[in-house]
Amino acid sequence: MTYPDSLILIVMGGVFVAVGAGTFFKGKIDEKKEYGTLTSRTDMKEFIEYSPEQSRAGAFKLGGRISIIVGLVMLGIAGGLRLWG
Repeated sequence: MTYPDSLILIVMGGVFVAVGAGTFFKGKIDEKKEYGTLTSRTDMKEFIEYSPEQSRAGAFKLGGRISIIVGLVMLGIAGGLRLWG
């Protein structure tokens, strides 16, 4: 693979890692905000038995992890091609 092709893989891998890290941390912030509002309520039964209908924070965290893994694989492939190609 020529140099410009591996450079494209490096840039794409970096973008995937950056976007994945951003979505993962957004999920962590949303989760803290959601549970922070639950603990400020006076009814502890509602807090203990709470099960969210929408798992938006969990979806952001999982999507971020997947994106980071894909980006690292792309960076690994580009590094291998530059090293041995």
